[in-house]
Amino acid sequence: MAVDVLQVSQADVRKAEILEEGHFIDVKAIDIAPAKLTKTIASFANADGGDVYIGIAEDKVKGVKTWQGFASPEAANGHIQIFEQLFPLGQDFKYEFMRPPTSSRGLVLHVAVQKTVDVKKASDGGVYVRRGAQNLPVKTPEELDRLHRNKGITSFETNTVPVPLDMVANSDVVIGFMLEVVPIAEPLPWLKKQLLVVNEKPTVAAVLLFSDEPQAALPKRSAIKIYRYKTSSSEGSRDTLAFDPVTIEGCLYEQIGAAVNETARLIEQIRVLGDEGLEAIRYPQVTLHEIITNAVLHRDYGIADDVHVRIFDNRVEVESPGRLPAHITPENILNERFSRNGNIVRLINKFPNPPNKDVGEGLNTAFAAMKQLKLAFPVIRQADNSVIVDIKHQRLGSPEEIIMEYLDENPEVTNRKVRELTGIGSENEVKRIFYRLAQANQIERVPGKGGGHAAWRKVPSVEEVGASESLF
Repeated sequence: MAVDVLQVSQADVRKAEILEEGHFIDVKAIDIAPAKLTKTIASFANADGGDVYIGIAEDKVKGVKTWQGFASPEAANGHIQIFEQLFPLGQDFKYEFMRPPTSSRGLVLHVAVQKTVDVKKASDGGVYVRRGAQNLPVKTPEELDRLHRNKGITSFETNTVPVPLDMVANSDVVIGFMLEVVPIAEPLPWLKKQLLVVNEKPTVAAVLLFSDEPQAALPKRSAIKIYRYKTSSSEGSRDTLAFDPVTIEGCLYEQIGAAVNETARLIEQIRVLGDEGLEAIRYPQVTLHEIITNAVLHRDYGIADDVHVRIFDNRVEVESPGRLPAHITPENILNERFSRNGNIVRLINKFPNPPNKDVGEGLNTAFAAMKQLKLAFPVIRQADNSVIVDIKHQRLGSPEEIIMEYLDENPEVTNRKVRELTGIGSENEVKRIFYRLAQANQIERVPGKGGGHAAWRKVPSVEEVGASESLF
């Protein structure tokens, strides 16, 4: 296999020598056994992808890394051959040599690994996943099952539940659904036709969609918990919890609507200081709806945990159990499509006024609604075993732009107001922004207001000053 050679600068060499090993990066010396390196490549492929640089030696005692690459591309043939057998060049794996200005330092082999849709094994036959700077072996059947679910190879929704069939075949939910959607069918034959009943047992999807109380059969993994924290801190605590968490139960269809309504109701109770006193903060209802719907429909129901909605003074966090499935990442989630729970997504869309009206477009709709209100886009981040979406009450644009836009419609602005609009937590940081705008002759202090009442206003334009003087 021919591998491209990329000429790099001395600055690139220096950057490579200070790379920190972590969840997405690993560096190795050329004398490492290729078989051992396959563990690293497989672990990246089974997690979130990453980059391996082979040819950077590290002095563990001194904590110093140096570029000491292969003398020639042929010197890396042993590595390339083993990698190519296990991880063929293509969409998921890319290999290239990096040649520095000083040829005596040799070539570093860069392996770019994408998150793969299937499980990759190292040369020892073992399965590994990347967590932090470690390649952790997947040892137990339970761990391997979870990895398969993370990859989207299997889904817990198809597992059967040892409960009576009447729980789904004779529930109020399924009877109402049949009368509304397929009035000519009987529940049990229809459920079997949809593969929601297997060997006379309902599947997880059947219980979640059509049981009146799924939580009785699937405890600790089928509810939504809503918290209200009276703080803007990065984490909530028992001291800042406004009241005991609210638990939303019932079938998924009813649960989503109830959770969105309760979240909106609690948000409306939050008051911030505005131009006319205390005002309610605003989040687009459609954003809350789409993100909560997404969390419920695409979570991993194999994890014994509920969906969590945490309402803070300046943001809402929605946490969904399970990592992003298959090839989906926080970076491509708005453009790529993959449904972990295909049956749930397909069948809930058959309900009247379904929560997922535009299948696959929910998050895009949520982002667009935030933009329309000139609020910052939601932030999607991945934890060890969950996905968290942060919906911040923070204006779009740089702090300077936000201040000037605000002053276009208001006579003055305070430090507190800017922190509220931008999400900046530091009073001193906002002061520095005020001073920079003042030095640029964009704003000035409001005379007579100092200390805790200090405020700033726009510097009048020449036309405004002229118009003012002409009045006298």
